[in-house]
Amino acid sequence: MIEQLLEVWEGSVKETHLFLSDDEIEAIKGDVPQAIEAVQHLMIAVNDREQPVAFMGIEGQKLEMLFVSRKERGHGLGKALLKYGIRHYAVNELTVNEQNPQAKGFYEHMGFQVCKRTDHDEQGNPYPLLYMKLI
Repeated sequence: MIEQLLEVWEGSVKETHLFLSDDEIEAIKGDVPQAIEAVQHLMIAVNDREQPVAFMGIEGQKLEMLFVSRKERGHGLGKALLKYGIRHYAVNELTVNEQNPQAKGFYEHMGFQVCKRTDHDEQGNPYPLLYMKLI
């Protein structure tokens, strides 16, 4: 299952994280299985063939990850997962790359607002992060 989720992650990242090079994506990819396995609550959306097409991870009340496969983007899966997280896990905060304007716009549309910005990600890389809270 982790391999299938990794495929969803990689396709989603290549589609939305245009600021990352292929080498950077490959380097990050090595940490993704551990992050998926370590998340407190993992929700997986599957297609009619029972293959994962999207997934979301939640820690406490924070959305830690939300990835939708390339083919499923724009069909409401991300919205459905996030609404589920808000309703059932009281998700009220998240972090998003500032250089991913599609995600920022999506989260704003879902009621989140930027409350803090950093110049670097948690690993110290020069990727500004936006910390958002549900309003």
